[in-house]
Amino acid sequence: MIIITFMFWSSWWALNGVVSDPQTNLLRKDCTPAGILVLPNFSIFSDNVNETFGEIREQIMSINKHFATAQQGNGGNPVFSLFQCRNYLSVHDCVGCFDAAAKQVRNCPAASPGGLVVYDGCFLGYETTGAFLEQTTEDFNAVSCSSQTMTGSTSFTSLAQQMLKSLQTTAPKNQGFFAATRIELPDNSTTIYAFVQCTETITQTGCVNCLNTGYNNMPTCLPNSEGRAYAYGCFMRYSTTSFFPDNYQTIHITSEGKQGSNKKGTIIGVVVGVVAFVLILLTLLAWIKRPKRPERSVPRGDISGVSKLKGPINFSYRELKFATKSFSAENKVGEGGFGAVYKGTLKNGKAVAVKKLTLHQSKKVEEEFESEVKLISNVHHRNLIRLLGCCSKRNERILIYEYMKNTSLDKFLFEDTLHQNMQFMAWKLYERGLHMELVDNTMDPNDYNVEEVKKIIEIGLLCTQASAELRPSISEVIVLLQGNGLLENMRPTMPILIET
Repeated sequence: MIIITFMFWSSWWALNGVVSDPQTNLLRKDCTPAGILVLPNFSIFSDNVNETFGEIREQIMSINKHFATAQQGNGGNPVFSLFQCRNYLSVHDCVGCFDAAAKQVRNCPAASPGGLVVYDGCFLGYETTGAFLEQTTEDFNAVSCSSQTMTGSTSFTSLAQQMLKSLQTTAPKNQGFFAATRIELPDNSTTIYAFVQCTETITQTGCVNCLNTGYNNMPTCLPNSEGRAYAYGCFMRYSTTSFFPDNYQTIHITSEGKQGSNKKGTIIGVVVGVVAFVLILLTLLAWIKRPKRPERSVPRGDISGVSKLKGPINFSYRELKFATKSFSAENKVGEGGFGAVYKGTLKNGKAVAVKKLTLHQSKKVEEEFESEVKLISNVHHRNLIRLLGCCSKRNERILIYEYMKNTSLDKFLFEDTLHQNMQFMAWKLYERGLHMELVDNTMDPNDYNVEEVKKIIEIGLLCTQASAELRPSISEVIVLLQGNGLLENMRPTMPILIET
């Protein structure tokens, strides 16, 4: 069985949702009455509160955390403080929410042995004992609802409940105890956004129980356009207004409420990365199969007449021979259908991956090789190894890449399973309707949606069409990914065999 290796595991789009919004809509403020516990020294206690707040702010800024605790016991006046902001907030907005909460809670009377503030974007609390760090709904649980009622309230309520139920089940299993989702109503009139989060100091069971309470309280708000349920240990929110970034990682739920793949945005990013990889292979194929053109002289090191793109660095063969110790066996890190890969160290100390290509000879190799390498060198993506340059000497064609630590370029780009995603096995399985045979059998079937995987495979095959006119553009790929299926006039045809 061929395994599709999802090597490009991050999306290439930048976060483009909520920007510079610390979400400081105040939901609750409590100050512990002074009579409950007599403080030995109000001034020292206040200083200790400030000390813990300073430590928390420093943690958020320096370690880029969304959660922090601190304690201080100077002068026999102990203080335990806890802060948590929503995981979708940027560090800047997280700090902004903390600053607002710290200012708000400092308004508690000086003799108060504790206080808490709950905002849309964060939670901040302090007390004289650490017991509250593990509390869930013991002291309070509450809801906050908008006043706008949604039209089509029955379907809206049903879908919102299904979304929250799915998040309530998922969040306690996730590291950090949080989860998010969004989905359009079946009529495409409204998108619902939902998020849940538990305090990281409580147990998984405590998280489950707290979210259960929040979920049971949420019908108070439905079918209003927005609702929140919150307590010491957890926070739950839904809204028809986007309150987290569009590209924030979410679990995918169908309009029927069924949970599908756990990170649709990530899957789309994976596909775009795979498409970019296929384009690189097609580029190499293009210059192998390119029809002959009239001879023309192209100066070494200057191919500006071929393209307006910025060209790669031309390495000398002698330099690469020195870097790889004459392409010695001890420097060889892998080999695939397109050639051998060597680790090299340049004179400036930079480690590179040097790939000696095995290609067909051609009278036009010099011009074609340099023009195509120039195109590849201008493809920059966070999930693609960057091409640094090339070298041509007689029949030798060499590519120089960034060195990938802990593995080989050969395994990354040309591992055996892919060389076979080249011997038409993927196409043959597609023809027989056996798309799912391409999926890694170690993956949990509950972690992906079968129909979406089939669509992704078909889009990948579209990108390997023999004719450039038949291959979709990146914009078309994105449209196809967002649609329900392929168009009838965009069905894959058998790709070309790449000879090696």
